[in-house]
Amino acid sequence: MKLYRFLSADDTSAFCHKVSEALSRGWELHGDPAYAFDAANGVMRCGQAVTKEVDGAYSPDLKLGEQ
Repeated sequence: MKLYRFLSADDTSAFCHKVSEALSRGWELHGDPAYAFDAANGVMRCGQAVTKEVDGAYSPDLKLGEQ
């Protein structure tokens, strides 16, 4: 089955590390990154979708970050 996650965070190196960690665990980039201004907090925010093929059946109880 194919799993989907959308990673997001403030525009800092921590976001890049979050995506890099997902890639190192076998997740693949899906589509273009998103970049927008968060007016409520006065910061730029980044987002990136990632997908991963895994064995087994889908369940909403899956902890995607642990896959």
